[in-house]
Amino acid sequence: MTQIELRGVEKFFGPVQVIKDLNLVVDHNEFVVLLGQSGCGKTTTLRAIAGLESIDRGDILIDGRRVQHMKASDRDIAFVFQSFALYPHMTVFENIAFPLKATRKSRAEVDSEVRSVAETLRITHLLAKRPSALSGGDMQRVAIGRALVRRPKALLMDEPIGALDAKLREEMRAEIKRLHMKQGSTTIYVTHDQVEAMSLADRIVIMHEGVLQQVGSPMEVYADPANLFVAQFVGSPVMNVAPVSVSEDAGKARVILDGAGQGFAFPSELLARLQAGNAVNGALALGIRPEGVTVAREQRDGFLPVQVHIVEPLGSYDIVDLKVGSQMLRARTSSGLVAPSDERVFAHIDPAQAHFFDTASGNSLGVKL
Repeated sequence: MTQIELRGVEKFFGPVQVIKDLNLVVDHNEFVVLLGQSGCGKTTTLRAIAGLESIDRGDILIDGRRVQHMKASDRDIAFVFQSFALYPHMTVFENIAFPLKATRKSRAEVDSEVRSVAETLRITHLLAKRPSALSGGDMQRVAIGRALVRRPKALLMDEPIGALDAKLREEMRAEIKRLHMKQGSTTIYVTHDQVEAMSLADRIVIMHEGVLQQVGSPMEVYADPANLFVAQFVGSPVMNVAPVSVSEDAGKARVILDGAGQGFAFPSELLARLQAGNAVNGALALGIRPEGVTVAREQRDGFLPVQVHIVEPLGSYDIVDLKVGSQMLRARTSSGLVAPSDERVFAHIDPAQAHFFDTASGNSLGVKL
């Protein structure tokens, strides 16, 4: 059993605070992804867990034992860097075996462990080769093998596939997920790529400017973002966010985008829920993902006339930018539904997929219909 816990962790580089009161528990066998923009503190957090960075306040616990004052070598944690960091003069076998030889294991034990890990990573046929003869994906497999061979308590990975091309990244994502499921090790993975986070994680930890913003499963952070930062960081294309006002109109709630004039009809219960959440017109924003915006070529009940601005054809579907007054909404449509011109079409917002945010604090109001 390997559990990693951070309690009130803070880290300063001079006057700059890069980790702010971070509290997090990573359970045994869990795959947790730290997701955020460059400079948000995710790599510093990972390095602090590994013992490569000291912390200024708080506790880091591994299996209930405080380790912040222990050397990295005493924490029994393996670290995989973005750079492969392989020894160029050694073969793949020798690179993977290096951590075992440092512990003075017998030749038979080393051979058995290396071949076992190589078989798991599907690189047995590469054991006699040197790094210069390997592809980027194979070199990263070797780096992962070197980390795994000594059976560490936990595996920490810092953007391990960031240097690979798109096709190799896709292959390695599947390989890392397969490896985790087979090995069952506690894993913390750092990335700024939300696709990696969504496809790999049991839980995603989203950070911004050193502050933990939200922790949840991939679907939780996608479907129920805690604030505007999460809403616009997770998802591709990002969630539409626009300032709105809400009023009562003929027994329904009317949601009007600033500068749009006309409004989208919502169930009347929206007004009561917004009032319960202390929402204030003038400090209210609507969030809706592109798949929550429906586009039709003919007028339908509840649809508003809008103007096509830009169409991005992506094969199986299109992303369409729609002008709603002075605001812009992005919609996901079937391929070829609208032409890439200033065509007039009609749009509808699905109330069940709408989110409402307090623009002053950025926090979600938790209003779901």
